[in-house]
Amino acid sequence: MLALKLFPHLFAFFGVALLMLRAFPGRRRLIVCSVAAGFAAGGLGTLFLILNVPGKFPFDLIRGVLGASFFLFWGVAVAALYRSSERVVAGVSKPLPRPLIPMLSAVVGGGLAGAVAATRLSGIDSLLVPVLLLAGGGILMAAGAWWGELWLPASITVSRPGLFAAVVSLLLFSASSILRLDLFSPLSMKVMKGTHDFVHQFMESVLIPDHIFVRPKIWGYIGLLFSKEVGFWGGMIIWFTPVLLVALAIRLELLPSVAHIRQGAQRRKLLAAAIREKRLRLVVPAVALFFFGCAAYRSSFPTVEYWDPKPLPVVASPSGEIFIPRKGEVELEDGKLHKYLFKKGTQEVRFFVMVSPATGKLTVDLDACAICKPDGYGQAEGSVICYYCKTLIPLETVGMPGGCNPVPVKFIEKEDGAHIDAVTLVNSWTGTVQSTAKKEAAK
Repeated sequence: MLALKLFPHLFAFFGVALLMLRAFPGRRRLIVCSVAAGFAAGGLGTLFLILNVPGKFPFDLIRGVLGASFFLFWGVAVAALYRSSERVVAGVSKPLPRPLIPMLSAVVGGGLAGAVAATRLSGIDSLLVPVLLLAGGGILMAAGAWWGELWLPASITVSRPGLFAAVVSLLLFSASSILRLDLFSPLSMKVMKGTHDFVHQFMESVLIPDHIFVRPKIWGYIGLLFSKEVGFWGGMIIWFTPVLLVALAIRLELLPSVAHIRQGAQRRKLLAAAIREKRLRLVVPAVALFFFGCAAYRSSFPTVEYWDPKPLPVVASPSGEIFIPRKGEVELEDGKLHKYLFKKGTQEVRFFVMVSPATGKLTVDLDACAICKPDGYGQAEGSVICYYCKTLIPLETVGMPGGCNPVPVKFIEKEDGAHIDAVTLVNSWTGTVQSTAKKEAAK
C-alpha cells in the first residue's frame, strides 16, 4: 500500500532523471549520482522537517518552492521566445556546460521530487520504513532512468527550456495528488479573487450605477466575471501558456545559416536535418503539456475521499442551549470534524465541532463561510475544503475568522463538551447565508 502511494512520485522522479540524462549527454555518471543524492537528501530532509516542525510550515515551504519554480519557468519561457530569433551557424556544436550546471540541476530537480514524495509518507509512525522506501525507490528509479535513456531514440534531443518545462510539469504532476501541495486550485482561486476585486474597485471608481457609460445590459456581462468559470479558465491560461511559449520558441527558431557552404546539395541536406531536429525537439514540450494537463485534472477532480459525515440532528434545551457531549455516540477528540443539524421552525442550521490542532481545544463553526454559497466542508489530509470554491483551509486555522474559513460560533467549552446558545447559532447562520445570498444576487 505504501509503495503504491509512492508510485506516482517515483514515476515523476524517474522522468526527471531520464530528462536530465538526455539533456546533459556526456555527464551520465555525474547526473545519476547527483539526481539520486538529491532525491534522498530532499526526501530525508523533508521527513526531518515534518517531524521537528509540526503544522503546515513544511508543506507551505515545499509548495512555495514549487510555486517559485513555476513562475521561474514563465521567465524561462519568455526568454526562450525572445531568443528564438537568433540564427546559429550550421556545423558548429554548442560546448558542453561546465559540470557544476548539470550537477546543480540534477540535485535541485531530484531534491524537489524527493521532498514531494516524502510528504506522502509523513503520517507513518516508524521512520525506518519511509527512509527505506525513499532511499531504495530513488536508487531503483535512477538506475532505471540510466537504462531507459539508452533505449530512447538518439534523434530526440532536449533543449534547456524544454528540460525546464518537462521537469516542472513532472514536479507539479507529483504534487497535484497531495492536497496541501497542489497549485492549480489555489491559482484558480487567486485568479477569481483578483478578477472580483478588480471589477469591484473599477465599478466603484466609475460611481456605479450613475456613470453615463454604465447601462443595464452591461451588468449581464459583468456578472460573467463573477462566476467560478473565470477562475478556472484564467488559471488554465496561466497554467499552460509557458509550455506553449517554449513550443512556439522552438517552432519559430531560425534555420541555421548555410551561406558559407558552397554545395547546394549539402546546404539542402543540412537544412532538412535542422527542420527534422526542430520537430523532434517539440516532443519534450508536448510531454510537458500532457503532464501539465494531468496535474490540472487531478487538482480539479482529486481522488481523495473527503470525510464528510452526515449531520446529526440536535435540539435545544428549554433554556435555549445546545449541548454537544465530548464523548458518547461521537468522540469529538478523534481529530475529525463532526457535523450537526439544528432546526428552528422551517430554518435549518448546519455546523460542526472538532478539536483545533492549533490550540488543542474544541472549536464550533458553521458549515459555511462568509464568502461562498453554504455548500459545506469536507476534511482530508490535514485540511478542510470548501465544496463551493475548492479552497483548502489548513486544520490549524479552523476556528479563526476571515477568508474562506468556516465562520466560528461563540460557545462555552467545559469538561463535558461544548455548550452553544441556540439564538447565537441561528443568528450567525442567518447573517452568513443572507450575506452570501446578496453577493450571489449581485453577480
